[in-house]
Amino acid sequence: MTSGARTFSVLGAVFAGLGVAAGAFAAHALKSVLTPELLAAFETGVRYQVYHALALLFVGTWNGDGGTTWARRAGWLFVAGIALFSGSLYLLALSGLRWVGALTPVGGVALIGGWICLVVACGSNRHRA
Repeated sequence: MTSGARTFSVLGAVFAGLGVAAGAFAAHALKSVLTPELLAAFETGVRYQVYHALALLFVGTWNGDGGTTWARRAGWLFVAGIALFSGSLYLLALSGLRWVGALTPVGGVALIGGWICLVVACGSNRHRA
């Protein structure tokens, strides 16, 4: 496994574990503290974090032999998307700072870009770039 593939696998596992912890935190500690709207925003962040952590695990596993430039792009876009999309929703819910909500769509675009790159990588006949 290449160091890049290992990086995506480790980040995927870390993000998945943190997603489970954040979900438990929301269910037990935040349910009585946040408004239903802010709790829903936090839970959306958790859901998208876990989905894309699994995508990172896939990229890391599939990219183990060196992969393609497109697969690496997908991985880094998923990392950026998780940080911006889920991170901004967590900050919004926990701090009430509305301006961080402007980062959420940027993270969403990164996640979509990651999926587009993954489609190109999977459709490519090249195993290495």
